[in-house]
Amino acid sequence: MAEEQSKLRTSLRVKITIALATVILIALMFPKGESIESEVAVGTIWIHDDLIAPFSFPVLKDPEVYKAQLKAAEEGVYPVYSFAADAEKRAIDSARSYGKLLTSSLQNNAAPGANKELNPTFLSEASFNTLRSLIKSQRNLRADEVIRRNILAHTEDVLHFIYAIGVTDTSNVPSHNDTISIRIGNVDKIEKLSRVFNIGSAKIQVDDRVQKLEISNELKNVLAEFINHFVRANVIYSPRLTKEETEQAIGNVSRYSGIVNENERIIAKHDRVTKEAKLKIDSYKAAKGDQVGSEETILQFLGKLLHIASLLSLLAIYIFLFRKKIFNDNIKILLLASNIVFISFITFLINQVSVNLPLQFLIFVPVSSMLLTIIFDSRVGFYSTVITVLILGALRSNDYTFAAMNLFAGALSVFSVRDMKNRSQIFRSFLLILTGYIVAILAYGLERFAPADMLFSEIAFAGTNALISPVLTYGLLIFFEKIFKITTDLTLVELSNFDRPLLKDLARRAPGTFNHSMTMGTLAEAAAESIKANPLLARVGAYYHDIGKTIMPQNFVENQLNNINIHENLSPEESVNLIVRHVKEGISLAEEYNLPKEIIDFIPMHHGTAVMSYFYEKAKKLYGEEKVNINDYRYPGPKPNTKETSIVMLADGCESAVRSIEDPDPVKVENVINNIIQERIDQEQLDEAPITLRDLTKIKESFTSILLGQRHRRIRYPKQEELENKSDDKQD
Repeated sequence: MAEEQSKLRTSLRVKITIALATVILIALMFPKGESIESEVAVGTIWIHDDLIAPFSFPVLKDPEVYKAQLKAAEEGVYPVYSFAADAEKRAIDSARSYGKLLTSSLQNNAAPGANKELNPTFLSEASFNTLRSLIKSQRNLRADEVIRRNILAHTEDVLHFIYAIGVTDTSNVPSHNDTISIRIGNVDKIEKLSRVFNIGSAKIQVDDRVQKLEISNELKNVLAEFINHFVRANVIYSPRLTKEETEQAIGNVSRYSGIVNENERIIAKHDRVTKEAKLKIDSYKAAKGDQVGSEETILQFLGKLLHIASLLSLLAIYIFLFRKKIFNDNIKILLLASNIVFISFITFLINQVSVNLPLQFLIFVPVSSMLLTIIFDSRVGFYSTVITVLILGALRSNDYTFAAMNLFAGALSVFSVRDMKNRSQIFRSFLLILTGYIVAILAYGLERFAPADMLFSEIAFAGTNALISPVLTYGLLIFFEKIFKITTDLTLVELSNFDRPLLKDLARRAPGTFNHSMTMGTLAEAAAESIKANPLLARVGAYYHDIGKTIMPQNFVENQLNNINIHENLSPEESVNLIVRHVKEGISLAEEYNLPKEIIDFIPMHHGTAVMSYFYEKAKKLYGEEKVNINDYRYPGPKPNTKETSIVMLADGCESAVRSIEDPDPVKVENVINNIIQERIDQEQLDEAPITLRDLTKIKESFTSILLGQRHRRIRYPKQEELENKSDDKQD
């Protein structure tokens, strides 16, 4: 499984697949064909030849003007109401039916609501009793005749008056317009909403008309209560009809403001691009794109693929020639590709938004620049920024100004994080990004005579970009570290903290090894700086190279404080087994605490396949040289394969050897360092490392300088021997 993953990680086929997918995805995000020509801005000078229309085409309206006209057309549509012509008849028929039920109930002397099928329950008991008394007082008339004359006749008159004016239900009607359109058949009648009754005002009108009748007050109350039960809306709001009218009104708004005839000059050479001229140029591009056939479309898409491929190939060549580690690791290639695709997708989304705001400054190019700089290095970050802004400029219709602005801001963001020491340093880049954008905005704005309000708007959006970019970088950096298992300098800084669990255990349980590791860290960092390796990686690798010794620290001489060496009583092969165990145990501990692979590699590689010469020589004395296999006394490896692991291997041997010198002087220290390094070369331990003889010379110089400083002589204090030999015990 691990072998398959390793093959996938280095497979050329996977590299090609990632490259093709990246090119195709970005090509699909290109604007329509007509927009691929160079973008022009209002106020700039047309430096090309006279642009003559090869065919007639309509001139598009300014997007803001067109949008305003659409809004005005939408707001100019009156809410449409349908007229229910049979509403009055249905209300009167219902009243007559209820009248019959009411008559039946009164004749049977039933109580109000006693029989749900016969009694209309909307009448109150007082009204019911009033009608009963009225019938009794007019014995010469039948009950149905009393109801017809006193109730139904007046009901029909009042309802006829109410429905003639119209009753609306305005609970779900848009309130922005006081004028409505009442559709009667196929004719729309425009009416003020205030001149039509709503349910509430209709009932008030019922009460008012009833009060004017020459009948008793008790009967007026009964009549008003009866009639109000049958007041229903006959002018009903129709969302469907209103929507149809709105769509028709919007459809009637022309997208065009005029026409350019064939052979008419659109703009002359050296003319300033005005707002009207830009509209004509944009309209020409749109019309030109509409005339492209299927064959031209395919050829154009092929051109897009070649456009993106040519730009990305420049980045690929740089990585292949100068960053072999990135090129050989498909995970890192995928990280680079996903970064470019993601920022391209953000650009694509911004392109879809049509508002009169400088949203292009919300394309966070500095985030991409800072991420790649922190994850890889400043050169990869800068080179990737150049390629990215060229791609984004193409996606923005070959917008040179956009590309130049973001190149300047992106480059400054790269410089702001090129030497990261802690995460809080990211936020210092805010000022540099903001400065870059402001300078670029002013430069191009003044050049094209941009109005002040436009400059302020662009600076405001650029300030938002500068403020958000560091925050996004911080958040996305953690995401990239976890998903792609990338070790950044920020991760190494965190690992170098002595409060980390493994380093705390090393200091507490194996203090001699801890001091040895700290000294090695100083040596490795200085040597790495001298040969242009990663000094932080070398130092942190030195800190963790011997963490396996925390399991059984007494097995190693630097931790044997009582000067009792357990190996004196063990056979050479037993000692070798104990010593080798710290490598395997160190790797297990590192994996348990989720140390990055770059750090884990230091644990076996700082020994390589070197021979444990002390125990090998001891075995030869005990068993005879012919009976001893030298390979049984080697570390398991692998050999160091980076500059940093090579430095730690050399630092380990040199620091231990120099520490054992009883009376160190410059000659002895230098001889020991030279011999240790030569011994590693003779044992072929540096054969797989990308390290040169010139590098080795610089490493020797760094080691010698630091180790001599640590082993320098001091003058002896007065009574030095007394201080060294006198016991703390009180003397009698």
